[in-house]
Amino acid sequence: MSEPAGVEKVFWTDPYLTALDATVVRVDGATVTLDRTVFFPESGGQESDAGTIAGRPVLEARKQGHEILYTLPEDHGLQSDDPVRVEIDWDRRYRLMRLHFAAGIVLELVYATFPGIEKTGAHISADKARIDFALEESIAASLPDLQAKTEAIIAADHDITSTFSDEGDERRFWKIPDFAAVPCGGTHLKRTGEVGAIRLKRKNPGKGKERIEVVLASEPQERAPAQG
Repeated sequence: MSEPAGVEKVFWTDPYLTALDATVVRVDGATVTLDRTVFFPESGGQESDAGTIAGRPVLEARKQGHEILYTLPEDHGLQSDDPVRVEIDWDRRYRLMRLHFAAGIVLELVYATFPGIEKTGAHISADKARIDFALEESIAASLPDLQAKTEAIIAADHDITSTFSDEGDERRFWKIPDFAAVPCGGTHLKRTGEVGAIRLKRKNPGKGKERIEVVLASEPQERAPAQG
């Protein structure tokens, strides 16, 4: 199968890589594109990485088709074909990965608990994750069971598969054996145990709306980042 167009997204093939050397492909004012990157853009509710390109802080990272546009300070001084070092904040990336995956587990368990429930939104930051649902009844009574089942999946330390379902269209999924296969283009852990301890909180944003928040309750034995 042919390679997808646009930047080579190394954050998918190795989400534990924190730095690599790349080349500037195009410059349009403060916006640059690269030939390859470890810097994940805001996508699917997951906030972007934080970091630098050639020592310049990345102010914004966003997707445009198969391309990723990076906004740098106006005086960045970069030109096409310049070699650059791309580096990300590993602590932030790892928290995003852990919260993202915890939220994914919770979402699948909610779908199983409330057949036909509609997810209306989600957001993953380095501090917490939230998932919003359209639901007339309170989700509070189910929260202890959801917490226990999520903890059991994390504690089982399952292998996590993350790969393409359609490489040409850059469609990806994650999978835990005997649990779920879920379409998702985020950055993913290698094992469920890396999530560590979590807490679930229920909120009511308004009539007919329910929200579950996920926060990290402890620091796990962290997987060491890799340098490119």
